[in-house]
Amino acid sequence: MMEGNETERGGGKMAKEGCILIVDDEAGPRESLKMVLKPHYEIHTASNGQEALDLLGKEKIDVVTLDLKMPGLSGFDVLKEIKKMKAEIEVVIITSQGTLPAAREAIHYGAGDFITKPFNIVDVINIISKAFERRNYKKKIQGLIKEIKDLGAKGEKK
Repeated sequence: MMEGNETERGGGKMAKEGCILIVDDEAGPRESLKMVLKPHYEIHTASNGQEALDLLGKEKIDVVTLDLKMPGLSGFDVLKEIKKMKAEIEVVIITSQGTLPAAREAIHYGAGDFITKPFNIVDVINIISKAFERRNYKKKIQGLIKEIKDLGAKGEKK
């Protein structure tokens, strides 16, 4: 089941820190992650890879948590597509397929981190926080590169 934006607006609620898409075919881990992360982030959920990719085309997502073992599109397939569509999105793998080769492959395709199930809530919160930090640093660097290029272009016109 896909769920919409869950940001509370007005009423003095604290602003959310960003938007996360949780992708897992199992309801238990998906709902657990949602409960843990919802106080700080806008949350969307998808129960399969195609649903996740469809949602990525419609919503502004900052971080994706992604299971590797899903029916239909595997987590690896979804990871590759995410990085083709929107390379700036940070992806954290959360899977029961916690092998070293799986972790290597996920990182090779652009995952920023890898958590095994059953997951520790404190670890999840820390790793998601670091994913947002990485994303923010990358955005700052891209902004600085753009400024430098713009300054260079202005200098060449003189």
